Amino acid sequence: MKIGSYFPIWDKLTENEKNILTESAVMRTAVKGDILHNGSADCVGLFIVRSGQLRAYLESDEGKEVTLYRLFERDICLFSASCMISDIQFDIFIEAESDTSLWIIPTDIYKQLMNTSAAVANYTNQVMASRFSEVMWLIEQIMWKSFDKRLAAFLLEESSISGSTEIRLTHEKIASHLGTAREVVTRMLKYFSSEGLVTLSRGVIELKDPDALRFLSE
Repeated sequence: MKIGSYFPIWDKLTENEKNILTESAVMRTAVKGDILHNGSADCVGLFIVRSGQLRAYLESDEGKEVTLYRLFERDICLFSASCMISDIQFDIFIEAESDTSLWIIPTDIYKQLMNTSAAVANYTNQVMASRFSEVMWLIEQIMWKSFDKRLAAFLLEESSISGSTEIRLTHEKIASHLGTAREVVTRMLKYFSSEGLVTLSRGVIELKDPDALRFLSE
């Protein structure tokens, strides 16, 4: 399938702009666990996800991670071309959470389109505003929401993404998503288990009472 089917404002581009995108975009595949963008020093280009799932996250000097947002089919990631965004003071990393195929539009090409096309510039600003809103929402969750509510919401989100009540993630990986320590996750999951909300086995968390988790998360 061609890139035009995945670029939201394709019909607003001129034929020349469409040709530029088609000729410059590079298809890449990644396997689960691949790091596609390694902070501000790695200005790869704009990502357009064709299939699969990516995770954008921050990492502290001590190695602690926190997930900012996920990217799915037809999503666009601007932070993979962070060098074209002035005054960014933090490093964002992007990891493949499943086997993924995506297009990469070189940074200089996309920057050129932003400078010549009002449609591309406006769309870019909309995507940027949306991403920053997600980051601000995350900060509010971390600052003001208790961890049991955050964990319940995360488990429900993972269940929705996978389409299953069985979540195959380690406690360490959940801690990376939520920006906390593995011991904190383990302790809370054991509490959830004692309350009959989940059952725990090696590498698997099964949601036994999604309605109660949803009530808790809200």
